[in-house]
Amino acid sequence: MTSRFAGLSRDRLAVLVPELLLIGQLIDRSGMAWCISNFGREEMLQIAIEEWMGASPIYTKRMQRALRFEGDDVPTIFKGMQLDIGAPPQFMDFRYTVHDRHHGEFHLDHCGALLDVEPMGEDYVRGMCHDIEDPTFDATAAATNRKAQIRPIHRPPRVPADRHPHCAWTVTIDESYPEVEDHPVLETMRRTRAAQTELDPIDESDEGRSDYSGPLLSDLDFGAFSHSALVRIADEVCLQMHLLNLSYAVAVSKRAGTNTALAREICTKQLIGIAGVAAERIHRALRLPGGIEGAVETLRLHPMFNPSAYTHADFGPDTVSVQRSAAHEDGAWISLVTPAETRPLQAAVRAVDSRLDVEVAGGAEDWTARVVDTGTEAEEFSEVAVVKISGGASFAFQPRKSLPLTVI
Repeated sequence: MTSRFAGLSRDRLAVLVPELLLIGQLIDRSGMAWCISNFGREEMLQIAIEEWMGASPIYTKRMQRALRFEGDDVPTIFKGMQLDIGAPPQFMDFRYTVHDRHHGEFHLDHCGALLDVEPMGEDYVRGMCHDIEDPTFDATAAATNRKAQIRPIHRPPRVPADRHPHCAWTVTIDESYPEVEDHPVLETMRRTRAAQTELDPIDESDEGRSDYSGPLLSDLDFGAFSHSALVRIADEVCLQMHLLNLSYAVAVSKRAGTNTALAREICTKQLIGIAGVAAERIHRALRLPGGIEGAVETLRLHPMFNPSAYTHADFGPDTVSVQRSAAHEDGAWISLVTPAETRPLQAAVRAVDSRLDVEVAGGAEDWTARVVDTGTEAEEFSEVAVVKISGGASFAFQPRKSLPLTVI
């Protein structure tokens, strides 16, 4: 099935890919507030740990294979981080140093996630920078080498309060280290249709870079990649989001127990928030038209509906029609949208124009939504407002030069 991103120009794809990476980072800004309010801060931390440990090893390996940079060394780990929704460029400004194949360091000149949680107090900072990072960093590195360990040089809480860089870490691969063990949820995630989704291979004859073999670069210049490679990257990043969300849903359902209605409501609230912010960022970044036309085009490029190999939908001048797909089998985002639950779609179209709404008809897994102009402005959903507390909602990318990093 042809990717929905294939119709974009190479230049526009180069703009869209970092946007998608940042949108993926904001999933937790959308989801964790509802975990805190329902289960408490400690359980929220455990949900975050399980969520990332269940998703990142799978999608990290997928991206390595797609862009042909599989390996077992430190540069491979760093390349994977540059294409990870956990480390979107600039917002999470990772700076890398490679000492040799088995030793390296990174620090964050800017950590948008830290700036989001510092106003919440030291307990939240320690929860993110200690409790969550310790197991999840190693789980991500284990996709490359199970003998890799990522350890802090320094990390928040910041002393002094304005300390820069925000944190610094070593990465070491040593045969004497015990192997990083998989989290039990990882096996569940490997069985999902998202993990097994096959995407079209990159056309190596296309103009531009078709892979990320060769040296590690300080900053990825997405514009240097070919059109075909950028389409594949965009689709892979959307699958990263789906895998993270599916892992989140497993962790939430575990806490909700027999209260399946509570689990669905929490997951729906997460989707409403990310649907609105994602639509706003995509619409603004690509300078799409306003009104109904712009809203439908924004939906067509929205991670809720991508990749096309995973979520089946057709788009008309003012409609989107959804059919049962692998995403429904997994219980992914699109399965939360029905004729009886339209808030995620409403959040997305209102991000384009607050006067827009949707009229949805059909069944739970096969439905058609028509975008309509009501002529009356609607208030922003509170779930969207929660995500906009994050600096990532308004973050602006800046041009960067892409330089090779050599062993020092």
